[in-house]
Order: sequence, then structure tokens, then C-alpha cells
Amino acid sequence: MIIYTNQRSRKRKPTAKQRQLQADWEALVQRTSPAKKTTQKSFEVYNPEVNPNIRKNDLPSLPCTGQIAGLKPIEEIRYTGDKMIGIGTLHKSNAVPIFTEDEAKDQANMRR
Repeated sequence: MIIYTNQRSRKRKPTAKQRQLQADWEALVQRTSPAKKTTQKSFEVYNPEVNPNIRKNDLPSLPCTGQIAGLKPIEEIRYTGDKMIGIGTLHKSNAVPIFTEDEAKDQANMRR
């Protein structure tokens, strides 16, 4: 005996009772659902108003002529001694003063 399992069953048509139940359901849904509003939105370009709390930069600054009162004159910082041989870099861009040749050789031999 051969049993066929791949047979498709036909879709049954709804009975009169099922059609009546479906029609009653659709009528109930139609009565209870809110009416849809169909309003068309209009597009307006947004133009922000000028905020009065924002500071306006239309005041001219003071002219810088000569020395400003209350400040010391800026002096350039420069090493004028003779003990330092040069400047070496130990790690990345860390500048280190070198005072003897031994320090220069030690820095040159350091692992980076």
C-alpha cells in the first residue's frame, strides 16, 4: 500500500455560517474604528528669530600701541651658560638637557 504525503488539500470555500460571521466581524470593526482624518500638511520654511541674548560682535577692540599699563615687558628666555652641551630627546618629543658627553652616549645607547 502506497501512502502519498505530498498531496495538497483543496482550499475549502467558507460555509454560509462562516460568511455571516465574517460579515458581522467586519461591520463591528467598521463601527468601532475611529474615522481617518485626511488632512494635507503644508510646508513652511523655518526662519529662526534673532535671539536678543546673543552678544553682537560689532564693538571695535582697543588699539595696542606701545606697552599696556600694568604688565611687565615680555623678556625672551634664553640659556646663556656654558655647562649645557645640547638637547636630546629621551622618549617621543621629551626634550632633555645634556651636560656631559657621558649623558649623550647613554641617551644614544638607550632603547627606543
